[in-house]
Amino acid sequence: MAHDHGHTHVSASSGARHKRPLAIALGLTASFMFVELIVGFSIGSLALISDGAHMGTDVLGLGMAYLAISFASKAATSDRTFGLYRLEVLAALANGLLLFGVAGYVLYEAYQRFNEPSAIPSLPLLVTAVIGLVINIISFRLLAAGSKESINLKGASLEVLGDLIGSIGVIIGAVLLYLTQWQWIDPAIGIAIGLFILPRTWNLMRQALRILLEAAPKDLDVDALRTRISELDGVAEIHDLHVWTITSGIVSASGHVVTEQNHETSHVLHSILSLLRDDYGITHATFQCEPGTPLCGQEESII
Repeated sequence: MAHDHGHTHVSASSGARHKRPLAIALGLTASFMFVELIVGFSIGSLALISDGAHMGTDVLGLGMAYLAISFASKAATSDRTFGLYRLEVLAALANGLLLFGVAGYVLYEAYQRFNEPSAIPSLPLLVTAVIGLVINIISFRLLAAGSKESINLKGASLEVLGDLIGSIGVIIGAVLLYLTQWQWIDPAIGIAIGLFILPRTWNLMRQALRILLEAAPKDLDVDALRTRISELDGVAEIHDLHVWTITSGIVSASGHVVTEQNHETSHVLHSILSLLRDDYGITHATFQCEPGTPLCGQEESII
């Protein structure tokens, strides 16, 4: 039986468009990490040392995100037909695991310091935290646009956001320590930061796992899409409809359609691909169209 098939093409990875802002954020974060560690050790401030270590994990996470985008932008090869797009998702998952580790470390250190608080000079702590806040705001703004398109950059922006909140917490703690000398304030803020990181990290990892498990995008109703395709002029039956995400911003679809008699399969195919592109933003789709009698519900799966 004769049949037509067609497809639209994969667009560039959404993360690649924001590579330069990520590089700037990485440079700023790495530079201030050393400042925090130097000041922290010089004044004996566990708060700054811990925050510097937290920022060090952010440098690692941002570096992983940058390398992932660099690798993902490489052209596809004969044995990697989708290129290295999935590296962005793997980096996001690794960042999520890293953030869980950091949150656990923050909670543990806060508990230790709550039991055995140590005196901290508030003025150097305050000045360093204010500078850190400015750096984190700049980095977060640089990553804001990309985080809406790329799960990898979303992970990077969450790490910077965690540092931003941490800087605010250290600032509040430094002011309260200066005014009250209550040493329990610092570990209490540490606990709050750890609890702030955990739920956002879980959401990031859940998104990454959905992509790796080849689930349909969360905001796309596959049953509704199946219905819309079946209602197109000339479509008699649709089988083996699959929709999955390759990486952030690149959704793929495939299917097998039986056309009604006296309808050109090429016209039906064009209607399907136009529906996917215009209404669902799916720019990579491969569909097979066959003319003739419907297959009476018999389906063959390629998975």
